Amino acid sequence: MSFPADHPDFPQQEDLVYLNHAAVAPWPERTRQAVHAFADENCRIGARDYPQWLRVEQRLRQRLAWLIGGVNTDEVALLKNTSEGLSVIAQGLTWQAGDQIVISDQEFPSNRIPWQALAQQGVEVIEVSLDADDPEQAVIDALGEKTRLVSLSAVQYGSGLLMNMARIGQACRERDILFCVDAIQILGALPFDAREACADFVVADGHKWMLGPEGLALFYCRQELQSHLILRQHGWHMIARAGDYTQNQWQIADNAKRFECGSPNMLGIHALDASLSLLQETGMQAVQSELQARVQYLIDGLKQKGATLLSPTSTERRAGIVTFSMPHESPAETFQRLKQQGVVCAERGGGIRFSPHFYTAFSVIDRALGLL
Repeated sequence: MSFPADHPDFPQQEDLVYLNHAAVAPWPERTRQAVHAFADENCRIGARDYPQWLRVEQRLRQRLAWLIGGVNTDEVALLKNTSEGLSVIAQGLTWQAGDQIVISDQEFPSNRIPWQALAQQGVEVIEVSLDADDPEQAVIDALGEKTRLVSLSAVQYGSGLLMNMARIGQACRERDILFCVDAIQILGALPFDAREACADFVVADGHKWMLGPEGLALFYCRQELQSHLILRQHGWHMIARAGDYTQNQWQIADNAKRFECGSPNMLGIHALDASLSLLQETGMQAVQSELQARVQYLIDGLKQKGATLLSPTSTERRAGIVTFSMPHESPAETFQRLKQQGVVCAERGGGIRFSPHFYTAFSVIDRALGLL
């Protein structure tokens, strides 16, 4: 398929060149409409139809379960953001002095700080360089008798490196090591299967490639491990029979809702549900195909401009991020120049990071290349 440039979900702005989905994505039109309708309903009738809101919440869980390979919705929780999800894991596991956690040297702080904060318990964080010809093997070689958990981004936020998570996950499973995937830079950009990756945990906020709002994140915890995480916060929403407000002998929910302390973010739920409906209608294979066509077009154009590509160019190593630098100009200078001319991008990974999505018009990419 070829995604139409005039699709009603993505009205084009003449003075805007948006190539920043790896940071915060613009919403589809249907998401704006969903939020408008939700706000209008709140203004007119308040929460009279709250049971319908709960149906939207359940539908969102189903969409998120679909997005990570069709897992059971009982394994999906709705948390505030990636950092909260990773902190639930870091603070929920029981650690012993000498335990080791393996991450990479390219992780965003969300996937570094929660693990480093365990240093006061004697836990050591091992950072593996991904600059090797075989980055997966470098991670596997770092696994030892003291390794308790590996936590990696499926796609590195700066370089755009796409990791073979199944290979690492299988190595962890064979060694009885927990495997956590920070999926924020892959979900909504490429197909991803949590079970194929042998992932015990998957965490991702919805405001990047999922095209949703900030403040609402997927938290996947394999059913068998849910009771292994000590709960550090409690509230009315995370118990069984949460609608019975008079019970004194309460029990913790026997599914992933146990990680949801209090009232849900219903505004964010309506928004993310609408955004994911677009991805589901399009299909993740089609999203991947369209995105890869745009990434290749961008790579070819950058080469013609004499840019130095800092991201992998092979299809098996890339998702939606293209990072580069220009000759005779610092990344900071390039970034400021592009920003002044209406290009929304980021300075990351030692260069300029462009991140189009599957719907991005090729004319938008042409305008960005022209400004270089």
